[in-house]
Amino acid sequence: MRRQLVKLREASCASSRSLKLHVLIFLLLAVFSGCGRETHFPDRPITLICPWSAGGGTDRVSRQVAAQLEEVLGTPVNVINATGGSGVTGHTRGALARPDGYTLTMVTVELNMLHWRGLTSLTYQDFAPIQLLNRDAAAIFVRSDSPLASLDDLQADVESRPGQVKASGTAFGGIWHVALAGWLNSRGIDPTAATWISINGAGPSLQELNASGVDFVCCSLPEADALLASKLVRCLGVMADERVPGFLDVPTFREQGHDWSIAGWRGIAAPKAIAADRLQVLVDALQEIAESDDYLQFMANAGFNVSLEGPDAFAATLKRQDEQFNEVLTGPAFAAISDEHFGPMLFPAVTALLLVLSIASVLWTSNTSPTETAANPAHFGKIGLVLCAAIFYLFVSEWLGFILAATIMLAALMALFRVRLAIALPFATALSLCVYQVFAVGLRVPLPRGILGW
Repeated sequence: MRRQLVKLREASCASSRSLKLHVLIFLLLAVFSGCGRETHFPDRPITLICPWSAGGGTDRVSRQVAAQLEEVLGTPVNVINATGGSGVTGHTRGALARPDGYTLTMVTVELNMLHWRGLTSLTYQDFAPIQLLNRDAAAIFVRSDSPLASLDDLQADVESRPGQVKASGTAFGGIWHVALAGWLNSRGIDPTAATWISINGAGPSLQELNASGVDFVCCSLPEADALLASKLVRCLGVMADERVPGFLDVPTFREQGHDWSIAGWRGIAAPKAIAADRLQVLVDALQEIAESDDYLQFMANAGFNVSLEGPDAFAATLKRQDEQFNEVLTGPAFAAISDEHFGPMLFPAVTALLLVLSIASVLWTSNTSPTETAANPAHFGKIGLVLCAAIFYLFVSEWLGFILAATIMLAALMALFRVRLAIALPFATALSLCVYQVFAVGLRVPLPRGILGW
């Protein structure tokens, strides 16, 4: 009996030594993984989200800014084209990004339009404005072989063939669509008389024009600069108060007796909750870029109008234009172009409903199942604990960082399923480190770094 007790004591001591060794290994791995924690901002790649397709004006400006931002900040800046939803996808992704300064958004005029159209609850107040970069007036383009020679010709064509003339330039309800609808409305024509083909960006819209997929395109002059220079398209007029520098041969609408003007804009913004010190670093960097000879030369060569405003002035512009679009887009004249029948909460509501139905189905099945296992309350207790672990990660990962939060969550889940702590802890640590290396380092996916930088 005494011999057995001695063996048990020795086994217990060995197990204790093993556990201490694993804990020591975990602490060492954690310390070494934190050796590269952030000492200054920025110290890793920045993502610049462009809500519109590659090749369009917004994409071109985004890539120019990204290239110069790399030089100023000394860190890579990657442009991501997050298209879809008439600009909802990109703007939402930017607004909801982690407010650590590593995700910026090239916000466009649609930011002031989307919520008035019922597409999202997102507004300009969800962003911290950094720098307004430019404004560009809308213009109308036709193919070089088009029989339409003037705005009057286009107006007559739309009136004589209501619903048959096809146009594009951006997604449905975007700024260029509103520009066209506003012009038609100002001429006493139903804004839907020209059928709008929804395409995410001016670049692909102009390609569709050359392929005879649409009859004309409404977008800015710089976006069609290359096609104008190659004489593949002609511009019938620009919706500006004066002729645009670099395109002085293009007449304004007012010169042709059409009293209508409207412009789009582009600027850089960060998520609203960004820390003030990091915001200031970005403000200084983007102001330096916006005033640089390289940026001004690029804008001049491309024909983009330079219109610079710092954070405070940009915020005032956003507020003022939001009020203007409230009057424009909620008025009766524009009701016809807002054909969205489903609000922004449809998908979350359907998802929540399906989740409730799934839980109800599981509960009903367990209550009617002839087997004792299915009706065992412990079965649902474990499901609840798994959900609690996921909720724990969501709430603490930003503070603790991905590695610590994921390690604790995984170790707790393995312990829940009766995995020995001596195995669960090192396995959870190793798995968290591997995931971090693959996604955060290898694929540059921004993961929470926490207060310790890892």
